[in-house]
Amino acid sequence: QVQLVESGGGLVQAGGSLRLSCAASGRTFSTYVMGWFRQAPGKEREFVTAISWSGGSTAYADSVKGRFTISRDNAKNTVYLQMNSLKPEDTAVYYCAARSESRGNYLDSRPFGYDYWGQGTQLTVSS
Repeated sequence: QVQLVESGGGLVQAGGSLRLSCAASGRTFSTYVMGWFRQAPGKEREFVTAISWSGGSTAYADSVKGRFTISRDNAKNTVYLQMNSLKPEDTAVYYCAARSESRGNYLDSRPFGYDYWGQGTQLTVSS
């Protein structure tokens, strides 16, 4: 069982930056693919980015490529999402997700590819 707790959301102006963090419980964090998803009001949850066990591989949605960076610190059981050049359309609740080791080191972009979810943190980007 893994528990995920996101932090770092808030209100930021367009063009600004923010970093989200997701702290995970458990001793096997280094064998979980970690992902970030987001959900805006009235929309489906969508993939933002994912990172492999070691952090050596990453994947991004086209909408955030070049602006967002995912990273992880396995010693701290934490994954980060650095968000730069924020746009109003980035406004959403951001969720951290973990994919169990048994499902492999695959950077899945589908929500059902992940087994554990955080409670979410709100990001609002004002224009």
